[in-house]
Amino acid sequence: MGKIKNLSLRKTIVLYMIISLIISFYLSALIMRIASTVQNNIWWNYVDQEEYFEMAEGDGRRYLPDVPRPHSYEMKEFDYHVSEICDFLQTFTVLIVSVAGSIIAVFLFYKHKLKCPIEELELASRQVGRNNLDFHITYENEDEMGGLCKEFERMRGQLAENNQQLWKMLEEEKALRAAIAHDIRSPLSVLEGYQEMLSEYLPKKEINMEQALEMVNESKKQIERMDIFVETMRKMSSLDTRELVAEEITSKQVEIDVRAEMNVFRKKFGKLYELECSETEEKFSGDKEVILEVIENLLSNAFRYAKTKVEMEVFLTCSELQIRIKDDGVGFTIDKQKATELFYQQNVKDSLKHSGMGMYISRLYCEKHGGQLLIENEKQSGAVITAVFHRIA
Repeated sequence: MGKIKNLSLRKTIVLYMIISLIISFYLSALIMRIASTVQNNIWWNYVDQEEYFEMAEGDGRRYLPDVPRPHSYEMKEFDYHVSEICDFLQTFTVLIVSVAGSIIAVFLFYKHKLKCPIEELELASRQVGRNNLDFHITYENEDEMGGLCKEFERMRGQLAENNQQLWKMLEEEKALRAAIAHDIRSPLSVLEGYQEMLSEYLPKKEINMEQALEMVNESKKQIERMDIFVETMRKMSSLDTRELVAEEITSKQVEIDVRAEMNVFRKKFGKLYELECSETEEKFSGDKEVILEVIENLLSNAFRYAKTKVEMEVFLTCSELQIRIKDDGVGFTIDKQKATELFYQQNVKDSLKHSGMGMYISRLYCEKHGGQLLIENEKQSGAVITAVFHRIA
């Protein structure tokens, strides 16, 4: 039965029709034989039996002749009608039984091969029309309808995933609008306060030049903060439209580029670093600019929060590139997943120099490259971040 269930629709309907024709043939033969016997028994009642046997024994015959058909006026009305029915059955039984058998075969074919998947697909279509994707199609036969149900289930899963991504994008856009309003309003409020103070106290000479210069310097910091924020917004607007450009990347190239970046950060933050890049002849295909931008963001965070040292490991194969960065800082003090959310800042003071979107952008770039951004805390101390990039064509 399992093999029959998994037969294709074409083979199944052929099998059903062959079985139907075989059964129809034998059933027709049986009905015609019974009708002939009943008819002969009726006719025998109207035959002169002595004359019949004389005819059978005459001229040395060794077989019985057919029972002659009596005239209609000789038979009783009931016997006449039964005889006519037997004639009809002998003439049209094959046609009637064959048609009936074919119809039954079609109904059985529909019941066993089409009814269940069609009902499931109809129910699934109604659920999709109601925007309810929390269901599964359970029809699993390996025939054409099973393949159709599997494709519908795959489509349902893709729709559910798309809806989740859309919902996530809407939530992030909502958070982005709120953050933009907050981050623009804060430096503007500070600038407005300094301007009012300078306008009010400077003409009256109630503040000295040193205090005035301090306010001006603080105002410059707020302007720099706004510049950083505007530049980050520019990057955010280009994330979705940015197309990845594939190029060959070797472990030697990655080591040279990363070491140059780490030297810059070492001079800036005055902290040590250690780079380990396994040499290999394999070549990775990916967007070099995107990968370097992710590395720059991660290194910036690591050097900023490290106490004395940052360690980095690079693993490159033809199908995957992994960048593992470890610092000896305090690690993530809250839920690690929040570190990749919009405008996350572990230290409030960082808001003057950083928009809190580096990790978020890095995660999006990793996912756009077919990979992911993994975050964890080291057992002793410090954070460990692994950026995974998959090969692109």
